[in-house]
Amino acid sequence: MSIKQKRLDAGPPRPAGRLPDFRNRGVLLRILLLVNGLALTAVLVRNQELSRLGEEILVMAVPVEFVLIFSVALLFLVQPWLARRSVRTGRLAVLGLVGVAAGGLALLVPVVVADGWRPWIWAQAVAALVLLYFHWRHQTYSPALAEARLQALTARIRPHFLFNSLNGVLGVLRANPRRAEEALEGLADLFRTLMRDNRDLVTLADEITFCEGYLTLERLRLGERLVVEWCCDEGMEDALVPPLMLQPLVENAVCHGIEPAPGPGVVSVSVRRQGPRVCIEISNPVQVSACHHAGNRMALDNIRERLMLFYDLEAGLETEQDASVYRVRVTLPCRGLHD
Repeated sequence: MSIKQKRLDAGPPRPAGRLPDFRNRGVLLRILLLVNGLALTAVLVRNQELSRLGEEILVMAVPVEFVLIFSVALLFLVQPWLARRSVRTGRLAVLGLVGVAAGGLALLVPVVVADGWRPWIWAQAVAALVLLYFHWRHQTYSPALAEARLQALTARIRPHFLFNSLNGVLGVLRANPRRAEEALEGLADLFRTLMRDNRDLVTLADEITFCEGYLTLERLRLGERLVVEWCCDEGMEDALVPPLMLQPLVENAVCHGIEPAPGPGVVSVSVRRQGPRVCIEISNPVQVSACHHAGNRMALDNIRERLMLFYDLEAGLETEQDASVYRVRVTLPCRGLHD
């Protein structure tokens, strides 16, 4: 018996940096907090009379908030164009747009002209600091993506999964050697996927294929007890999602909803598009005798952390349970689809 070897493609090198997504709510919130924090710090440093602090804050707020809101609006509008530019060109464009916002303030509020170039220079300096902050954050959290990948692998390559898969293979080895060989090849493919570089988004079609390979192995031991229903909106196969996100949710559904049950059970997986977002829902029967809640919670927390690393505040994971069904719902931005 021989298992076919497949070459792993490492892919292109990753860029050293990138521009933030100016349509991401987490990015916008950080910009607002950072700029206002810098402005408030400048007022506190310059203030000499505590009684005038409130007045100085109000005087500062008018130009700062105008330039800030105008700049954020411009960056939001041109985000698709910035996403297609190089990092250097994008940074220069951001500084240019902030300069336009500061220039607009000088035209609308003539009293600012009396300060000469100071408001424009201040706006450029703050914009540069904001870009530097996001560059630092990207460099800091890039290793965290790799660490999250290792944690995800630790959560997924659980001993019971490996042992159950091998026991399923042993169960059919004598009766059906060909099927056992195919099962080992499938297990090898699963581990190749688990061990590759998983820091980039992948298509939903790849995730579904990986899940189907996992479910094929589970059927070796669960047989007809395991029934899986797929419901995917047309065209959603090209949507980009975090790697190794769907399989652990399906595995939890199998382990907690099917394995403890004496009879057949249904795991339902639905993928729907809701405007600019993708909604993925996995449901399984509730088994009173199941006692795997700690492991289930660890896997869910792991996925929440990875969603935060990929999407910041734009994605979320929710769970709900009634008397008979347990559901996990993941919502994330719709990327990779062309309307």
